[in-house]
Amino acid sequence: NLQESESENKLDGETASDSESKSEFGGLPPVPTSDDTPEVLNRALSNLSSRWKNWWVRGILTLAMITFFFIIIYLGPMVLMTIVMCVQIKCFHEIITIGYNVYHSYDLPWFRTLSWYFLLCVNYFFYGETVTDYFFTLVQREEPLRILSKYHRFISFALYLTGFCMFVLSLVKKHYRLQFYMFGWTHVTLLIVVTQSHLIIHNLFEGMIWFIVPISCVICNDIMAYMFGFFFGRTPLIKLSPKKTWEGFIGGFFATVLFGLLLSYVMSGYRCFTCPVEFNNDTNSFTVDCEPSELFQLQEYNIPLVLQSVVGWKTVRMYPFQIHSIALSTFASLIGPFGGFFASGFKRAFKIKDFANTIPGHGGIMDRFDCQYLMATFVNVYIASFIRGPNPSKLIQQFLTLRPDQQLHIFNTLKAHLVDKGMLGSLEDA
Repeated sequence: NLQESESENKLDGETASDSESKSEFGGLPPVPTSDDTPEVLNRALSNLSSRWKNWWVRGILTLAMITFFFIIIYLGPMVLMTIVMCVQIKCFHEIITIGYNVYHSYDLPWFRTLSWYFLLCVNYFFYGETVTDYFFTLVQREEPLRILSKYHRFISFALYLTGFCMFVLSLVKKHYRLQFYMFGWTHVTLLIVVTQSHLIIHNLFEGMIWFIVPISCVICNDIMAYMFGFFFGRTPLIKLSPKKTWEGFIGGFFATVLFGLLLSYVMSGYRCFTCPVEFNNDTNSFTVDCEPSELFQLQEYNIPLVLQSVVGWKTVRMYPFQIHSIALSTFASLIGPFGGFFASGFKRAFKIKDFANTIPGHGGIMDRFDCQYLMATFVNVYIASFIRGPNPSKLIQQFLTLRPDQQLHIFNTLKAHLVDKGMLGSLEDA
């Protein structure tokens, strides 16, 4: 029996140091993972085996979540931003709750209060920067907002320092190390959850297509990998997730790339998806109307000679964004799942099945968004590296906030540069 228990510990990746940590933390966190499947589904599926019952529960609730996703897209960017904020708060709550179940065993003060306080501080910093960046005219128009914008970083730092001092004052003798564990727990959670959700908002402002396509590719990959694995899976993929198989991983990849190409083709034809989300100062509302960029205009591409004999075409008309969608769907299929593997390792470390039991058959909100956060970071980096250039309107806004002498200096410098390039002379002649 002793040898069996030791071998089980090795399979879980647990060492002696882990056991010491468990004793210091007062045991593993008792996170509830009960089955919250609606009674109607339980009765309807009572005659099925547990495997097929789980398949139907996951399938029905997945369709419900996809329907909800379509509804919030239809309601527009403001609703999407609100939903992102709600998801962020719920994910933060689920992770912090696991830490709180450990921390609360010593009845030490302020951990949960300080965790939510730091969440407020970080959101104030990030979204304050976003408001200043995207709603510059509105901020300059209102005196209180202008003052808050001018001293935003100082205020954010002061708020964080207040929380830092509160943490130091909360330290209790004999439990210092545990409290610093939890301090680090909170900050890593903030880094994973708040930072990534902020990047999702930035992606949304670039155009709803940069929000919808990546998220849809992750959803598609999750569904198709599950389907291929359920029906054809034989070869285990990774020990962290014993149910994941190579068949599901490979099948999900090809299905997601094809799905990304088709979805991108459909969405690229609609301005409401391709135009950047901008704030209209005249109507005080968001607008998504513009002249589509070259990314969303059909172009003709030559098919490689190797494939011409197979498909029978020499050229193909497609949107340039579809080429970018291949990169997005490839990341969602090959690298995105590692966000799920990371979450699986975290859950195994604390011997829990799911982060919570919010969604029957799926676990908590964090269980559904573990890959989405990694995807959001990639999309933001991809846009900054390959898509986005300097924004003329934002440059002009910054220019107008300078002192008159600074504006004159920039004007003379720009004028001299244009004259040297011969552009200003041609404009004057015209």
